[in-house]
Amino acid sequence: MTQFMNQKESIVTDAVDGIVTTSGGRLARLDGYPHIRVVVRNDWDKSKVALVSGGGSGHEPAHAGFVGAGMLTAAVCGDVFASPSVDAVLAGILAVTGPAGCLLIVKNYTGDRLNFGLAAERAKAFGLNVSMVIVDDDVALPDLPQARGVAGTLFVHKIAGALAEGGASLDEITARAEKVIAGTKTIGMSLDTCTVPGSPKEIRIPKGMAELGLGIHGEAGVEQIQYTDARQAMGAVVAKLAEHLADGDHVALLNNLGGTSVLEMAVLANELAQSEIAGKLKWVVGPAAMVTSLDMRGFSVSVYPATAEDIEALSRPTPLSAWPGVAEITPVTVLNLPDGLAPIKPLASEHKETRAFLTRCCEVLIASEAELNALDAKSGDGDTGSTLAGAARALIASMDTLPLADHTQLYRALGQELSQTMGGSSGVLLAIFFAAAGDAASSGLSMTGALKAGLARMQEIGGANLGDRTMVDALHPALEVLDESLLEAAKAARAGADHTATLVKANAGRAAYINAQQLEGHKDPGAEAVARLFEHLRDHR
Repeated sequence: MTQFMNQKESIVTDAVDGIVTTSGGRLARLDGYPHIRVVVRNDWDKSKVALVSGGGSGHEPAHAGFVGAGMLTAAVCGDVFASPSVDAVLAGILAVTGPAGCLLIVKNYTGDRLNFGLAAERAKAFGLNVSMVIVDDDVALPDLPQARGVAGTLFVHKIAGALAEGGASLDEITARAEKVIAGTKTIGMSLDTCTVPGSPKEIRIPKGMAELGLGIHGEAGVEQIQYTDARQAMGAVVAKLAEHLADGDHVALLNNLGGTSVLEMAVLANELAQSEIAGKLKWVVGPAAMVTSLDMRGFSVSVYPATAEDIEALSRPTPLSAWPGVAEITPVTVLNLPDGLAPIKPLASEHKETRAFLTRCCEVLIASEAELNALDAKSGDGDTGSTLAGAARALIASMDTLPLADHTQLYRALGQELSQTMGGSSGVLLAIFFAAAGDAASSGLSMTGALKAGLARMQEIGGANLGDRTMVDALHPALEVLDESLLEAAKAARAGADHTATLVKANAGRAAYINAQQLEGHKDPGAEAVARLFEHLRDHR
């Protein structure tokens, strides 16, 4: 079992009880487990139009997460990716519908249409006033006779919910819901398929590819495309949406399909705000996980040409944490650094040999990124290579601003550059190293003497000594013999780096938090980076 569940047969009932019991008393569920799984508002008095939605589970927080004041009155939960039964839907309708009537908000899947539709007919036979709208916002498959209902359904939930909370009639709410449906367009993209509880994972999307337009049940999309980065991915999505955008301002809903990290969603939000349709986007809902597909590593974008009344409805308060709210898209605000933090740049100067030397060092670190990350994954969080490569790229980009002809000032400039562009402990330690080396060089010490002074200061502040399984294990012995030759320095650095693989306990650095068994046989990535630099300098001296 690779998922947090008890049995696949009880996963939905267990989840529903989890949602209800952590709702602070706002929610309740109907009896009838396990066949009838209906979550309802605990404060509902049937005086207003009820809104009922639902469908297969696996899309959480939809649908039960949107039951509450200002949104749904009840959610009917089916099995994972399966429509609830007619009796379950009917139970939900009967439980919440009063004289004002009930609106069923249904996504355009055959099972949902049939089961909700028949339940509506049976409810009408009970004398209830029931209306139903079908959401078909997916534009991924243009030739599909029945477009699917996906994340754009939330626009209907929120706008209809605001109207119902305000006392609007069933006819008014139904007409407004149909208007929202007609204008809403959605498309999604994923790097991987989802894992259905209790079933083997379908491997359909090859590594390095992304699928455009797949459904929220994992259905195949319109095409698979080569994936390069977030900008290209968002560009492919908005290119499909651009064909359907009307004139005027739109609201976008940026939805996490379940397995995309919050960090990645923020990157996608930035790309959406700079995309080819950005000029027509004025507001955004999210980014957030709202209509998910279990653990799918993807996202979807929904757009709707909102009026002032729509935005007012989308902005009305609701206590539901699953609804992230609507916000205006604004340019990035940049404030000046506080006094004392703005760097004082040294006078730039040119020195071809020094430029070539620094560039070669940077290129070594960039070329070693993947291998150093793999080493760090054994003893840390797998980012040492990326950290060093990122700093190297930034250093190459700033080469024209450095005092290349004045090595005393260059040490200090390197320290300042690394303190700004290199994160983690490595960045601050190397900034200390070069700043101290610059101070030592200004007092007349040789290059080797200055670098040794920098190392001593770095060890004093960082606390790492020989044998502690850090970059010091390669850097210290290399500097000790550097005056003899680069060949000897490279040999010493390599021996020091290789020796770290035999050290089963780390006393400093990230590896100090890792158990000895995990470290055994793996070199320290910082020491390995130092060894590679000296070996490259030896080979190109």
